[in-house]
Amino acid sequence: MPINEEKLNQLMGQFVTDFGATLHAGMVVIGEKLGLYKAMRGAGSLTSAELAERTDTNERYVREWLNSQAAGGYVEYDAATGRYSLSEEQAFMLADEKSPAYLPGGFLVAVSALRAVPQIVERFRSGEGLGWHEHDQGLFRGTECFFRPNYAANLLSSWIPSLEGVEAKLTKGAKVADVGCGLGASTILMAEAFPQSTFVGYDYHDKSIETARQRADAAGVSNRVTFEVARAKDYPGRGYDLVAFFDCLHDMGDPMGAAAHVRNTLAPDGTWMIVEPFAGDRVEDNLNSVGRIFYSVSTLVCTPASLAQEVGTALGAQAGEARMREVITGGGFNRFRRAAETPFNLVFEAKP
Repeated sequence: MPINEEKLNQLMGQFVTDFGATLHAGMVVIGEKLGLYKAMRGAGSLTSAELAERTDTNERYVREWLNSQAAGGYVEYDAATGRYSLSEEQAFMLADEKSPAYLPGGFLVAVSALRAVPQIVERFRSGEGLGWHEHDQGLFRGTECFFRPNYAANLLSSWIPSLEGVEAKLTKGAKVADVGCGLGASTILMAEAFPQSTFVGYDYHDKSIETARQRADAAGVSNRVTFEVARAKDYPGRGYDLVAFFDCLHDMGDPMGAAAHVRNTLAPDGTWMIVEPFAGDRVEDNLNSVGRIFYSVSTLVCTPASLAQEVGTALGAQAGEARMREVITGGGFNRFRRAAETPFNLVFEAKP
């Protein structure tokens, strides 16, 4: 069949955008690592030499980096003066770690996950998995850095209040388990907000638990927060008023087995909060920009992680509400509902 030149040109345009964005991810990681964005925040307009001096970096590298950022719309350039600056919006997104729109962590996730491509190619042939712990260590920090702003913006203001009676229990004093806690961002956020409650974070990845303990000490909450190495199917303790899973159930080899264990560890009137990537139930519901991100990360990280474990259910990051309902009720929960949502997450409530 003859080539449709209009469609070909559209695809070529998409390629140019995607190719530039792929390389740009490395540029953002460099800017975050060296503190270049933070040095520009509130500094007005700077030359490349001035920014290099502020950050103790080489001017020639900085100049090329600044031009890449200006071409991508992440930095402003004044051609009349040859100076560079960050707009308020750019600074909010790139230089303020407390901002709900702080995004450099997402680029670190991309760069780190792509380092596993040679191994994933082999897994396509063999069908074997690739454990979370086998990835580049930048993935662990990038995931926490990317998710933390979203949790900070929504967890206390929207997600917990959407759960039946949970906020009141936490205010009075509750026993909480945060399973799959990673570097502990979600656990520490809750502990800071609810000083009468006690929290324990569980993760099978020992290096993440080490970092989480350091973060709890730095936040001054280690008297009420502990972090322990344990899997979702056998973490210890009983009588939890709240068990939370943040963006991790779909990564587990046996999510139904994990659900059954949660059911056994909850107090009789306890609540399980499950935060998952936003997804529709049908493939066609997810064929959009957010879906492309999640399907790609799922191919590189989530699906291989599940296949590396026993059972290997491999839900993937776009499992959808119906599949989650099937898994959670199959683990023994009688009540399940969507409690809240954002453009990036679905928040489910499950009760015995």
